[in-house]
Amino acid sequence: MTRIKICGITRVEDALAAAGAGADAIGLVFHAGSPRAVSIEQARAIVQALPPFVTTVGLFVDAAEETIRAVLDQVPLDLLQFHGDEPDTFCQRFARPYIKAVRVRPGDDLDALAANWPGASGILLDSYKPGVPGGTGETFDWSMIPAQRSWTLVLAGGLQSQNVRQAIDLTAPWAVDVSGGVEATKGIKDIDKINAFVHEVKRG
Repeated sequence: MTRIKICGITRVEDALAAAGAGADAIGLVFHAGSPRAVSIEQARAIVQALPPFVTTVGLFVDAAEETIRAVLDQVPLDLLQFHGDEPDTFCQRFARPYIKAVRVRPGDDLDALAANWPGASGILLDSYKPGVPGGTGETFDWSMIPAQRSWTLVLAGGLQSQNVRQAIDLTAPWAVDVSGGVEATKGIKDIDKINAFVHEVKRG
């Protein structure tokens, strides 16, 4: 069964809606440049409200080590997600499993890119858009993803209920990651869209 992460959660009610729909994980963005960024206070309230067995993921973009440690001291995160140019050695410093986001460009050798982060629990493939570290709302060419791979695929980039089933059938990811595809406006989720997305993932 393909796992589901709902990213860019900013409100307790959206986290509970994601959990109630059957999402396996929620993502909290600790990057001030994002319209989905949360404060430590917001993040703590969201995490405290979640039922058990929902993984909490903290997303960072080229953050300083002390910034990440300050968040971890105050927010009980299960997993880290790095969207910048962080090397594997940096990503492994925080006593948490991590996934590394790679923004896919035409012609990329995804096996070679994934090999740069041998310590990653998964490689999240997202669409490349200049100046945007993630959450582009755009898909990329899924045929670029090798069918046989030695790394764990988390698929992101422009996913929504209308295309996620096709994406899963083509790429067989371990998990799918959605943000804009289940939103009413940036940072505010739409419960009906969350439910439709989860339904499409699980119906396979």
